[in-house]
Amino acid sequence: METQYYTLIEKQDFYEIIENKYGELAIFIDARDGLPNNPVLEFDGKKTALLKRDGHLAVRLDDIHEETIAPLAESEFVMIVELKGKMVERVYAVPVENVEEIVFEGHQTRADEIVKAKSREELLKTFGAVKIWSNGSVDK
Repeated sequence: METQYYTLIEKQDFYEIIENKYGELAIFIDARDGLPNNPVLEFDGKKTALLKRDGHLAVRLDDIHEETIAPLAESEFVMIVELKGKMVERVYAVPVENVEEIVFEGHQTRADEIVKAKSREELLKTFGAVKIWSNGSVDK
């Protein structure tokens, strides 16, 4: 079992949002490793969305086209299409959550990556701690 102690946010430089004749939206992005787990798309109603793909990886979508803002804000779900080159790797539906602001926590490690360390509480929960002992000397 792999335990993740950091959350990685990747910026998707190029992506497409497509609307079908029923008003449904699909977002085409680059394929990522692994299967999504309880994915959700946060949208700030302006120009940015964050696809929380799983507990470890999120994909940031910047500069959303102005004509896409209203349909995306009104959508309950969108289809995410992950591509490897021109081939479809996977397709899945995600709920859209409209938020006031998307907060990017962490520090940028490359031009397109942000790494966010988990809090002590999150780390302890992920680790599955059942007992904690404080050690070392305490000066009185």
